[in-house]
Amino acid sequence: MSHEIIFVTGGARSGKSTFAYNLANSMSSPRAYIATAEPLDEEMRERIKRHQEERGAGWYTIEEPIDLPGVFNRIRGKYIVVLVDCVTLWISNLLHLYKNDEKNVMDDVEKLISVCTEIDSRLIVVSNEVGMGIVPENRMARLFRDISGKTNQRLGNIASSVYLIISGLPVKIKG
Repeated sequence: MSHEIIFVTGGARSGKSTFAYNLANSMSSPRAYIATAEPLDEEMRERIKRHQEERGAGWYTIEEPIDLPGVFNRIRGKYIVVLVDCVTLWISNLLHLYKNDEKNVMDDVEKLISVCTEIDSRLIVVSNEVGMGIVPENRMARLFRDISGKTNQRLGNIASSVYLIISGLPVKIKG
């Protein structure tokens, strides 16, 4: 298998997930989709269901809101393509789990970065770019923005290709 990291970022509803999905679909099977969303309300349950139906055959779905590094270790060698959607939602889940403790979240981010560099698949990682807006007014929102920004920098640095999605249009900024 080939090792490659493709990082896809952009604003909310920019088209990054669609781009990443189409990119993964253009690659060989077997493919795994790692979803970090938790079905906490009816709207999210419907969204998850719709995304599962849209993926259809040819995808193995793993729902993991917390332990991304553990998932990567469990699936090692099983998939040619692995798509993670999305890292910022994962960070939000960790902040909730760790009661906004930045050190614990960043420890998990470093574990993720480490396993990303070791995985023997073509890895496509989706994450929101959250640092282009105004400075949030509360501490928790600033912490989320800061951790997301640091994580995106780390992912961008280890990726062989980076795409910024703007209004549904991919702009290749690395690779």
